[in-house]
Amino acid sequence: MRRITLLVIHCSAVRPDQTSSAAQIDTWHRQRGWKLGIGYHYVIRRNGEIEEGRPEWLTGAHCQHHNAHSIGICYEGGLDIRGRPADTRTAEQRIALRHLLEKLHQRYPSALIVGHHDLNPQKACPCIPNVAVEYADLQPR
Repeated sequence: MRRITLLVIHCSAVRPDQTSSAAQIDTWHRQRGWKLGIGYHYVIRRNGEIEEGRPEWLTGAHCQHHNAHSIGICYEGGLDIRGRPADTRTAEQRIALRHLLEKLHQRYPSALIVGHHDLNPQKACPCIPNVAVEYADLQPR
C-alpha cells in the first residue's frame, strides 16, 4: 500500500469553451506516451461530477518527484476565455472538490493539501490563489 502524504490539486488548463473529461485527459496523456494513460486519480467536471482516473493504489503521473506519495485531483478549467490562468471553478466544482477532499482527508488524515504550483513554482496550476488557506480546516493537525 502506498503511503499518501500529499493531496495535489491541479487544473486541466482548458478555456471555458473547452472540455476535459477523464476520458479526454486519458487520451491526451496516452498521446504523450504515457502507457498507463491519465495521470490523475480524480477529475472534477464543471457540473460537479467526479470522474475516476487512475485507481488510488496506482502511482499517479501528475507531479514530478511527488507521484509515489500523492493523490492527484484535477478540476476541468483553469484558463479564462483568453487562455490566461484563472480560478474558473464553478460553484458545483467547489462543492465537489471540498466533498472529495473531505473523504480523502478521512482516508489519509496526515496528507497535506497543496496546489501543483506549491510543489513546482514554475506552474500556474491549479490557478487557485492559496490552496492551503482555502482548505486549512482539512489540513493535518
